[in-house]
Amino acid sequence: MGSLARALEAFFTSRGLAMATDQDDRLAVGRRQRRVLAVPEPLRPSVEAFSDFMIHSRERSRRAGTLPRTDGTIEGALAIVRDLALFLAGERGKQDWALTDVHDLEAFLASSPKARKRRLVVLGQFFRFVRSRKIVLVDPARGLTAGGPSGFTGATLTLDQQRLLFRRWTTDPAVHPHEALLGMLALLHGASSREVKMLQTVDLDFHARTARLGDRPHPVPLDPLSWAAVERCLAHREDQKTDNPHVMVTRQTKSGRGPASTAYVSHVLDACGFPPRMIRCTRLLELVGLDPGC
Repeated sequence: MGSLARALEAFFTSRGLAMATDQDDRLAVGRRQRRVLAVPEPLRPSVEAFSDFMIHSRERSRRAGTLPRTDGTIEGALAIVRDLALFLAGERGKQDWALTDVHDLEAFLASSPKARKRRLVVLGQFFRFVRSRKIVLVDPARGLTAGGPSGFTGATLTLDQQRLLFRRWTTDPAVHPHEALLGMLALLHGASSREVKMLQTVDLDFHARTARLGDRPHPVPLDPLSWAAVERCLAHREDQKTDNPHVMVTRQTKSGRGPASTAYVSHVLDACGFPPRMIRCTRLLELVGLDPGC
């Protein structure tokens, strides 16, 4: 779908004149197929069956009212299994899942130590599945552990860096409103990129100067400088003459009603030199340190 088709879909569905298309579902199917087709042919049938199993499990979760896997979770799992299959075929010379042993998995996990925990979770799910289908007799991932520290090990900002960013977002008029909004909400309120991109005008209380961020149970009171960043973003939105309900509106989303893309939000803070996650983690660690119950 092109931008015009997406804009027309948003217009007609918002007014109850048409039903939404299955564009997102079809795109997700294509992404899953590309991951499966990248698997070497002898190992591919098991990965394809694992993909179908995750889709069917998601449908059961939806019917049961439990938390289903998202498309991103399923695609991430398939990517990990695909990488393992390519590693087995290319590095270990194995074309059968039944030949996989714990040493193969350890070598695969060692190739990306930072991703060990996530990879190990997916490998455990995959090998439990293929063992239930009698494709392998022994689960090679059963005895493996994530290892390493269980606490937070990421990078955070120094106090001087926080001050520099704070002055940048509150005093420099050349900074883009979206950067100032995401930066201030992350630095002072621990907001995630998703919480900011999903923020809508109806989530703002202009009298109390609060904002509903994500699934937080209570509105978040905003300090004067954070509220000033919100007002700059609203003024930027007003200039675009859009009906999009979100506070952060881009050139691609001004003709529709959807939020800014994940790719766009992930690069909003590129100019300041620090990623959103690092800024948010700095604030969250400070909040944990202030909480005597933690």
